[in-house]
Amino acid sequence: MKDTQTALQHLAWRAGFGPAAAELPKIRKAKLAEFRKALLTNSVSLPAFLEAVKNPYEGMAPEEVIQKMRGASEEARKELRAFNQEGIKKLNRLWIKEMISSKAQLREKMAFFWHDHFACRSGNVLHVQQYLQIIRSHALGKFPDLLLAVSKSAAMINYLNANQNRKNSPNENFAREVMELFTVGKGNYSEEDIKEAARAFTGWTATYSGEFVFRPGQHDAGTKRIFGHTGNFNGEEVLQLLVKQPATARFLTEKIYRFFVNEEIDEKIVSSLANGFYESGYDIAKLMQTIFSSDWFYKKENIGNRIKSPIELWVGINRQLPMDFGNEDAGISFQRIMGQTLFNPPNVAGWPSGNAWIDSTSLMYRLQLPKIVSAGTDFAITPKADDDVQMGKTARPIRALSAMIKWPLYFQSFAAIDPEKLREAVKLFLLQSTTCPSDSMLDKYSKENSRESLLSSRTILLMQSPEYQLC
Repeated sequence: MKDTQTALQHLAWRAGFGPAAAELPKIRKAKLAEFRKALLTNSVSLPAFLEAVKNPYEGMAPEEVIQKMRGASEEARKELRAFNQEGIKKLNRLWIKEMISSKAQLREKMAFFWHDHFACRSGNVLHVQQYLQIIRSHALGKFPDLLLAVSKSAAMINYLNANQNRKNSPNENFAREVMELFTVGKGNYSEEDIKEAARAFTGWTATYSGEFVFRPGQHDAGTKRIFGHTGNFNGEEVLQLLVKQPATARFLTEKIYRFFVNEEIDEKIVSSLANGFYESGYDIAKLMQTIFSSDWFYKKENIGNRIKSPIELWVGINRQLPMDFGNEDAGISFQRIMGQTLFNPPNVAGWPSGNAWIDSTSLMYRLQLPKIVSAGTDFAITPKADDDVQMGKTARPIRALSAMIKWPLYFQSFAAIDPEKLREAVKLFLLQSTTCPSDSMLDKYSKENSRESLLSSRTILLMQSPEYQLC
């Protein structure tokens, strides 16, 4: 029973953002195969579009939009910046809400992975909305389709300067990153491959509203030689050449293994997975099903060995301990404090992982967070600096984490558990680590004047433990 619940919760953490409190009664009785099948089935359908804003230029031709923006007053430009900033914040909230409440946990977790893999920034909320829909819609599809859609997205085109890539003056930025970070990886391409690929991508651009545009007059239609192949390649054909390289399957599989299984690579397993991934035509859903159905995925060395990223920690807490916040931007405040704000990666390589998430300041705040939200009071803390945003200015302290925990909903999840088994049940639900705080320490600081006080105090204590930082 205990081992099965640990395996189920391991799957819930890796293929999603952790088990929700409301799922606990079902998890305690479920069979692993049935739980896994439901998790995969719930993520098959295409996601609804998360619309933070409507396009204010709907129906206008691209040329009209350009003219309108060129003639805009300073006040109008200021309003547009505010429109974009507030829209991106709203989109952040919408996606966090989806991560917390959606039954399509695998789809959202996979989209979160691709959001880091295809890291990009944009100050245009229309572009960010489009980008998010692309990675959520293609999260479990075929990687070549995802690669093409992201590459043609307005967010990526602008972020990697593809819109500046013109005939006789090629910009190599996108060509370099699509090889180094998105497909084959370092050491599997030459500088000549980059130069020739950049020529193939000339003429790619996008409108302010997000539509992809190919400008034939800016495209280099000459013969190019890439990965040993010669031809009059265009951008789409270069992407096809990239996915034909076995190195792409290996690069992607290794990254997926590090994120979903273990940061320490098992060469034999990864090689087998990469071969299957390549032969399937890069079927992402099939790869993930293979991983989650394998016995090795549930070995002790792969359970409770990952440090939760800030997003995983925040969403996981909200799933395990349902709560409301006095400030709707509480989640964004937490992201800024911890250095992982959705749609705002530090660079094109994405966020760090593992031990990089833990330093003396972040660990102290992580351990204090459950106590802060349970107290229901504001807490001031200064977020990590971001020079790209703050331009050398000192960050202001944030006071926005006042929360109200829905304790009755949480208590209901443990209603069927016998009193003498309650302590162990709470620990089993909250911790995936093989180590845990001592019972004597927990008993010392727990409140035991009622079943509810025991549950609430024990929960906060366990969430404050270093072990809760692992999944």
